[in-house]
Amino acid sequence: MPSRIRQRISSIFVLSAAVGSTLFFLRATFAQVAPANNPPTFYRDVLPILQEHCQSCHRAGGISPMAFETARQTQPYAAAIHQATQNKSMPPWFADANVGRFSNDPSLTAEQIGTLAAWANAQAPVGEERDAPPARMWAESWSIPQPDLVLKMPQAAQLPANGDIEYTYEIVPTHFSQDRWVQMAEVLPALRSNVHHAVVYVRPPDSKWLRHAPVGVPFTASTLTDPEDRRGAHWTDSEILLVYAPGSSPDMWPANMAKFIPAGSDLVFQMHYTTNGRAGADQSSIGLIFSKGVPEKRVLTLQLTNDHFVIPPGAPDYRVEARGTLPNDATLLSFFPHMHLRGKRFEYNLIRKDPNARGKPGVDIESLLRVNYHFHWQMSYRLAQPLSLKAGTELQAVAWYDNSKENLHNPDPDAAVRWGEQTYDEMMVGFFDVAVPPGLDKQHFFIRTTVP
Repeated sequence: MPSRIRQRISSIFVLSAAVGSTLFFLRATFAQVAPANNPPTFYRDVLPILQEHCQSCHRAGGISPMAFETARQTQPYAAAIHQATQNKSMPPWFADANVGRFSNDPSLTAEQIGTLAAWANAQAPVGEERDAPPARMWAESWSIPQPDLVLKMPQAAQLPANGDIEYTYEIVPTHFSQDRWVQMAEVLPALRSNVHHAVVYVRPPDSKWLRHAPVGVPFTASTLTDPEDRRGAHWTDSEILLVYAPGSSPDMWPANMAKFIPAGSDLVFQMHYTTNGRAGADQSSIGLIFSKGVPEKRVLTLQLTNDHFVIPPGAPDYRVEARGTLPNDATLLSFFPHMHLRGKRFEYNLIRKDPNARGKPGVDIESLLRVNYHFHWQMSYRLAQPLSLKAGTELQAVAWYDNSKENLHNPDPDAAVRWGEQTYDEMMVGFFDVAVPPGLDKQHFFIRTTVP
């Protein structure tokens, strides 16, 4: 991505070293004042909040440029933490609080926000180290526990300093001698600043997808000679193991759910790289934690996609929609919306036919998620209560785009914008995860076996 865009990624944190000391002087502008005789301390009151809500990013090896694991690391940012939690820009969370409940919502309670404010206002006292909770243990750079298996791209992709980069693929053999069920998975980019997103697909041994492509080395569509392989590099219906973008969460399914990798499968890394003025090399990995046995439910990642749109120049609120009908019963688990630099809002809805419906005659719309989209921090949203859906249920995804000059991220407000791979193009993809019976793969799920 361009350097100015990369810089905006770090700006979301607000907590840069340059402002850490100056923000200390903001403490007098906030209403909460700690009791003079017993203010919150780092070890007793602040560290537990940081461990639960912040250290997944703010730790050694995390995505954030600063760690909040010790008092010495955290104290210079006390006022910045105060400000960012007060205005709720931290921890990042972009879902409308009035629509749905989500198990991975990291938002702080009013009491926790008050504790951080009072700590900053009291000039960030450290307190007694014996009051500290046990340190949270992280597995190297992973957010999941130590993986059972790490599979790395065998060869690093060489990235230029400038210009566009085609989607880059690398086929990674698993050498699995038996079927495996994956309960947790996480993509770990080696060069985070250049990875716009990654999708890891499962290619079973009987799949014809990219069958003439090289194994273990990076390639792009333009380097392939077989016409079918070239088409496959742009579109596939293969099962998705995991989608990664900056801000997204790893997969961590309940004990009775997992994703499936057949014996003898390959993993296909689809990497969308962007440039930032510096040449580099990326050799990303995926960490896997396996289920102990066959789970009760198999997780599938599906998507609602619209790739036939044209956003007019200067349009401040352009709407694009996609709909789909579930061919079989499924349990809805989570959402992951994906757009590019002009993305503004994204919404998932259930569409029900109802003669007594509100609004449009014969249709009732139930909103499941509304997101104020942030391109530089693309989050997944896991339902606190999974939703059982019957075959025939219609799902709708709606995206809004800001192609005006008021959008500070807009590469060119005078351009008409269409679907494309580069970030100055646009995408409209509403990923969502469902749980189905363990013997049902993606292809067979789309064969209707029941009548709604």
